[in-house]
Amino acid sequence: MHRIEHGRFRHSHDFAHDFSRAERRTRVVIAITVAMMLLEITAGVISHSMALLADGWHMSTHVIAFVMAALAYHFTRRHASDVRFSFGTGKIGVLGGFSSAIVLAIIALAMAGESVHRLFSPLTIHFNEAIGIAALGLCVNLVCAFLLKDDPHHHHSHGGGAESGHAHHHDLNLRAAYIHVLADAVTSVLAISALTSGKFFGWAWLDPVVGIVGSGVVFSWAYTLLRDTGVVLLDVTPSTSDLPDEIRRAIESDNDSIVTDLHVWQVGSGKFAAIISIVAHEPRPNETYRALLREHDELVHVTIETQSCHDHESSPALG
Repeated sequence: MHRIEHGRFRHSHDFAHDFSRAERRTRVVIAITVAMMLLEITAGVISHSMALLADGWHMSTHVIAFVMAALAYHFTRRHASDVRFSFGTGKIGVLGGFSSAIVLAIIALAMAGESVHRLFSPLTIHFNEAIGIAALGLCVNLVCAFLLKDDPHHHHSHGGGAESGHAHHHDLNLRAAYIHVLADAVTSVLAISALTSGKFFGWAWLDPVVGIVGSGVVFSWAYTLLRDTGVVLLDVTPSTSDLPDEIRRAIESDNDSIVTDLHVWQVGSGKFAAIISIVAHEPRPNETYRALLREHDELVHVTIETQSCHDHESSPALG
């Protein structure tokens, strides 16, 4: 009697991309942002400038978001081979992006609240100092945005079904960090414009108004990120993907097999799992059905169950 070697039939559940480059860049951005934050807080304490202190503490919220992104990469890599993660660690980065989006939404609401307060209770603005802070912050944000910009060519697939769901190939964890610095850059540009107008034309009211507009832009980005990460965490089949329809067409191409139950969900950046129930008069071997889906490289974990029409009709549970 031959003994089956389990190792020969096991496969890896490490479906995550190699995010080592993104992790390194995130750490560089953390170092730059922390240095800028400490510089602003220290200068604010020495010069008694509330503008510097406020911007420094605001930047600390972005540091928290970047640290969450770095930790997500660390845990994704560290637990890649951990069997407790049934479908790998690809969603850890998505969870990091979701958490970061929540922080971004809180920042947007805080910006809106403070701007409304300043609109009705204006404070004396030191325009030269504030413009200098905003300009320096803009330079730092542009450098960080360049470092965090996702590389589309690192997230492609050869499968036909992946093309329509291209948006789901991006690293949502890196995208969250990128949106943080982009949001800061946009608010810096708006602030510089408002402060310059206030300095030369006396339009001090424009500063809180621009703050409200900026908070709306930031909140819309946070909402989009929450939506994109939320559907992945809840195992929702991406609405922009034709993969489920293509699976059905491929399986049913023999004019005998019918897909009676199909579940498709995302397990990582551009990686999907599927459970397919097939009923046919003469069911084919599972490997034959797998061969029909071989062109879809984005399908990294496929479970197939087959039944004959007679077995299916006689089973109340499956009817």
